[in-house]
Amino acid sequence: MARLAVVNSASYACSRNALDGAVTGLSPYFTHGIMGLPEAARALHQRQPLSFDDKLVFEFGWREFFHHVWSHAADGGDAILKDMRDGLPWPGRYAAAVPADIREARSGVPAVDNAVRTLYATGYLHNHARMWLASYMVHMRKVHWRAGADWLYGHLLDGDLPSNHLSWQWVAGTFSGKPYLFNADNVDRYAPAAAQSPWASHGTVIDTSYEALAEIASARGDVGPEPGLHSGITEPPVTGTINASFMPPSQAIVEILAIDKVANRDLELVHPWNLAPRSSQAFRLGVIHLPAHTAWPWSHRRWQFVLAAMAEVSDAIWAGDLTLLDTAGATRVTAQACLFPGYRQALPRLAALTPAPRLLPDPVMACRSFTKFYQRVRRDTDQFSDLL
Repeated sequence: MARLAVVNSASYACSRNALDGAVTGLSPYFTHGIMGLPEAARALHQRQPLSFDDKLVFEFGWREFFHHVWSHAADGGDAILKDMRDGLPWPGRYAAAVPADIREARSGVPAVDNAVRTLYATGYLHNHARMWLASYMVHMRKVHWRAGADWLYGHLLDGDLPSNHLSWQWVAGTFSGKPYLFNADNVDRYAPAAAQSPWASHGTVIDTSYEALAEIASARGDVGPEPGLHSGITEPPVTGTINASFMPPSQAIVEILAIDKVANRDLELVHPWNLAPRSSQAFRLGVIHLPAHTAWPWSHRRWQFVLAAMAEVSDAIWAGDLTLLDTAGATRVTAQACLFPGYRQALPRLAALTPAPRLLPDPVMACRSFTKFYQRVRRDTDQFSDLL
């Protein structure tokens, strides 16, 4: 709420592309359902009326578009984890792992290394820094977008599977059909104090024309790190398990749900993507489906963020294999629908599902481009205020 209170849609529109621009910083709260897009939009609209033409609404739309694609993708949404279309420009084999020099912030390209350092230090990256990092990895270093997307997801506080992985595909060219490239001049344009900026990357592989970058992307293999020795840092660990240090003080994980707590009571299961404040008198059980996080591990910072938020809105927290959770004593069990792998399969067996909140109406027909998605939303809605 404190972050939301200082958001100014006009300032956002003018400066959002700059690393020191007036971004909202709300994405971790949106990702984990602590605050929903409808709630944020209503509060902002009351202070400063919004319309479909506002850049902030446009960006809210991108988030919902990525979820729209996820919900319409094949294999229950897992299709977003594969190339959505042919588009990788290089005919060779892309690497299945992120090189150590990138993970340790010692590639020698300041725009890349500072992005990695910022990521580890804060769990957050400006969108431009994410695009630079992804473009360098895929097109200069020939790392497959899936390897990069999985790695970045694990360290982000706001790691949202469709937003993250489809954005990597957009950079790679397997979602947009056109690879995204950047050069040192682009970094200078959006990094603060360009002449003295630690992000400035002149004299490196990206200090060239877009024509030369396109040739590297399509016709050359991994260019490797910059010559010379570069000081690096240690990559923080990611893990699919929970230990006591992740939990807020005086909170604990329950291994067995005591039947008397939910006997003859309504039970609401609260997973990591719907950590909104309580809206009913049901017993709220925060649930962590550990098999899902074994496949998709998180940084310690993210575990602490999620578990602190979950403790605020739950009566107890349970971690384990959701397929083994016994809720037979409850009168009624509910949960918010979730497409995340593992939770998607387990939750329907335990609970009656409610849809996740949306700001924009979801077109019935699948839209493969944001333009078509946004056009259909606007066609079916007279005024943006009608959605609030």
